[in-house]
Amino acid sequence: MTGFRHDTARLTLRDWRGEDWPEFWRVTNTPAVMRWLGGLMDAGGQAALRGRIESYLADHGHTFWVVERREDSALLGFCGLKRSNQPGGPQGMMEVGWRLREDAWGKGYAREAAAASLALAFDRFGADEVVALTVARNTASWGLMERLGMARREDLDFASADFDAENPRIIAYAIARAGWEAA
Repeated sequence: MTGFRHDTARLTLRDWRGEDWPEFWRVTNTPAVMRWLGGLMDAGGQAALRGRIESYLADHGHTFWVVERREDSALLGFCGLKRSNQPGGPQGMMEVGWRLREDAWGKGYAREAAAASLALAFDRFGADEVVALTVARNTASWGLMERLGMARREDLDFASADFDAENPRIIAYAIARAGWEAA
């Protein structure tokens, strides 16, 4: 464990603790949150995701960190960085991602956490470019990507029915270091 902690105006991004997982699943493994993420996760899916999140930290020094609201320490979800590894998609690029509980939507938390993660990607982890991936019908997610200054990268789109069987296309957005610094 690295002891990572990064505070923003309203949030803390930090490393996971064992006791975080039951609360994370309680607040994020819901039909609304999981709508564009492949549906509710069973115990096997939860264990696999936990293993991936822990391996990102071990392998790369960054992961999807816990997002905690500073005023009351409520666990809101996760946000952070990994290396893109979705089958069929771009491999090894720095990727920003987030998943927040439904009652945290529409309050600017995802943008605040994602902007902090992008800053860390460029300033601490030396990324030249960061991608973000979502399904085409997840307008809230790609809308946030645009508000973060990211631009569509159709050349990185790929087919995957893992998250939206009706429209099995993952779309990509990206921002380069120069674009981030200019914004």
